[in-house]
Amino acid sequence: MYPKVSESRIRLGLAAFIAAAVFGIVHAGFSLFWAGGGTWLLWSLGSSLLETFQGMEWVLHLVGLAKLIAAVAPLVMLRRGWWKARLTRAACWAGALVLITWGGLNTVIGNLVLTGVIQPSSGFDRPGMIGHAWLWDPLFLVWGASLVVGIFATEPGPAQA
Repeated sequence: MYPKVSESRIRLGLAAFIAAAVFGIVHAGFSLFWAGGGTWLLWSLGSSLLETFQGMEWVLHLVGLAKLIAAVAPLVMLRRGWWKARLTRAACWAGALVLITWGGLNTVIGNLVLTGVIQPSSGFDRPGMIGHAWLWDPLFLVWGASLVVGIFATEPGPAQA
């Protein structure tokens, strides 16, 4: 089923892709929940983000669907074979790097703001900053890190190609 990659690397990759799928499904689930009118943890997004999307909640359906596809696609491709492997694996690498960069930078910056190291001149929404620094952005970060482990583990090495 998985030619040119050792069974132990496949197991590691599978575990990492399952973890990535779980993290991504959580993100997607909340987007879809909020798109449907749910309000739990809405405070954690911050007032400016809520104002931006007020009246445009339908966009969250698209965001949630995109997150859901991105969350499960690598796992599905591992299980069924990588369709156009160079392209799809490159897309997974790009997605992982975006998730790590976005999640990592915003986690660090958010925590620097919360600790007072960075002091925005216009102030900040503390509940929203907590939500991003401690929940949403770290979730992006571990989603991306899990993808990297999965992609790296399942990449056939030069001796295996």
